[in-house]
Amino acid sequence: MHPADFDPMSEFPDPSAGLAMGDILRVGDQQATASQDAIACEQAVALEYNGIAHAALLASPLHLHELALGFSYTEGIIRDPSDVLDTEVESTPDGLVVRLRIVNARLHTLKLRRRSLAGSTSCGLCGVQSLAQIRRDLPPLTAPSRPWAIEAVRSALDQLCQRQPLFNLTGATHAAAWATPAGQLVWTYEDVGRHNALDKLIGRLLRESVDPGQGFAVISSRASFEMVQKAHAAGIRALVAVSAPTTLAVQLAQQASMMLAGFARDGRCTIYSRPDYLDLDGSRT
Repeated sequence: MHPADFDPMSEFPDPSAGLAMGDILRVGDQQATASQDAIACEQAVALEYNGIAHAALLASPLHLHELALGFSYTEGIIRDPSDVLDTEVESTPDGLVVRLRIVNARLHTLKLRRRSLAGSTSCGLCGVQSLAQIRRDLPPLTAPSRPWAIEAVRSALDQLCQRQPLFNLTGATHAAAWATPAGQLVWTYEDVGRHNALDKLIGRLLRESVDPGQGFAVISSRASFEMVQKAHAAGIRALVAVSAPTTLAVQLAQQASMMLAGFARDGRCTIYSRPDYLDLDGSRT
């Protein structure tokens, strides 16, 4: 889809699935008024691989195929989109179940991993039992063929505000978007969870066979360690966050030769890692 033809609701399988209208009471200084308001949907989403339950997320019930693909890749469950043979989504009384059928080689690896994590339950950093398991062995990224213009980053951030229909209606979702070197946003995904939004975007990049080194990602949230690690696992060379980074996020970005920017808003940003990936004055085009 060309950015100029972007319709923020057209990418939703069902626009009503991302929000619900609820009865509310608006309370002011001197009065209370009954009304209705848009509320972001949040549902339990379980991921199963060849019938084996592996993870449960709380997510917006949109773009679950992209979420499952991106999560599977960034968590190291699959190494290539072709490792996923089939994906089905089923609605149950307890939530949504995404059933993936993966190749036997990756299923064997998943079973070994599950045995090593037996008895552990957690979310985010799923099932890690030691500090050594938190940080994965990810090789440093290579620099882009030419620096991105700072104006491209500013343009992408300006567009991001217009590409968040769920947030604009509910105020309760995060967004992750993919920008071309010229700063045009191509795909934007929203979710109540910032990690989910990024996984959805990465799933789309994988599905479209996009070279992740030929653009950059923009996120509406803070840049945590997990967000940087997911982006790096996908081969994304630059992550631009509207909010702040954390110390571990900065350390990982620096070690991985990944550009990390935070506080990207109002035409400004703070560069924490690899400022040489940006052309700040137009002299390196």
